[in-house]
Amino acid sequence: MPTHTRIRPFNTKQAYPEQKLDNDVCMAVRAGNTVYLRGQTAMDLDGNIIGVGDAAAQAENAMACAKVLLEEAGSKLEDVVKIVIYITDRAYREPVYRVVGAWLKGVYPVSTGLIVQGLAKPEYLMEIDIIAEIPAQRA
Repeated sequence: MPTHTRIRPFNTKQAYPEQKLDNDVCMAVRAGNTVYLRGQTAMDLDGNIIGVGDAAAQAENAMACAKVLLEEAGSKLEDVVKIVIYITDRAYREPVYRVVGAWLKGVYPVSTGLIVQGLAKPEYLMEIDIIAEIPAQRA
């Protein structure tokens, strides 16, 4: 019996055809009551890039996708316990954090923020990594 459920599996050849990759990954994994999301970016769930040049629009897309994926795993945004936000320029911190903060208002996850030199695609200005824990009474 599997100990976890893989949600929306795909191969990196599909998401990054311009790169010579061939990795089997998925958008989310539920292991027991814990849900791990793949880093959410400007790429929507259909593979389109949203908000080129606009960090806030990319964060809005990332959080909308995160909500869908969490729900597919039996979780909710209010179950989020940890986030890591990656931005490619310090100037993006305020617009990205405002968007993420609006989506997670009242949730109080632990949070780490990093400024990085680049992300998987040059269009990506931000990425958010999310872990959620489904409460036992809802699991």
